[in-house]
Amino acid sequence: MLLWINGPFGGGKTQAAHEIRRRLPGSVVCDPEHVGFGLHRMMPPAQRGDFQDLPAWRQGVYEVLDRALTGHDGTVVVPMTVVEPSYFRETVGRLRERGHDVRHFALLASRETVVRRLRERGFGHAVRLFAGKDAPLRRESFALSKLDLCLDRLRGEEFAEHLWTDDLTVPQVADHIAASSGLTLSPNTDSAWRGTLRRAWTGAKHIRFD
Repeated sequence: MLLWINGPFGGGKTQAAHEIRRRLPGSVVCDPEHVGFGLHRMMPPAQRGDFQDLPAWRQGVYEVLDRALTGHDGTVVVPMTVVEPSYFRETVGRLRERGHDVRHFALLASRETVVRRLRERGFGHAVRLFAGKDAPLRRESFALSKLDLCLDRLRGEEFAEHLWTDDLTVPQVADHIAASSGLTLSPNTDSAWRGTLRRAWTGAKHIRFD
């Protein structure tokens, strides 16, 4: 089974994916962003744009996930924002046509909630501490520029199942995804303090410097 966790940038996809991996034995996280980062590194900086626009990205994601699903016995968890319907069909759609069991979830939240999460992740939190709560999120400018489009597109029927996360914790989001997919997660035994540290570490590991 493949769990594709969609949502706006800053919507909690990566945190939910790693929470599921932590509590679901045999599961793995396969992040399609790495395919895009590799393609970007092969290109002159002036030619880099949204790597999802590259046919090589869509084909590569399909091939890698097909291989992972074919050769791995456990659940494959994919945190990736895809809001272009044709790109969605070329990835999620083709994997389903191939015969794979793909469960798709779009994590949604109010604009205010997503902006707050963007401020709190990675360097955004440090920027707010030193420059004030209204400081511009330079490292999150791409995410903010795409936010309204993402929230609008992901409400479409083709991007169901929808999960509103404004009032949910990361463990609760993971629990919902698992229950809807017929999977059983191990109990979440983290204290509030330990959970905060774990999510901070997950966020730190996914900070990009290029």
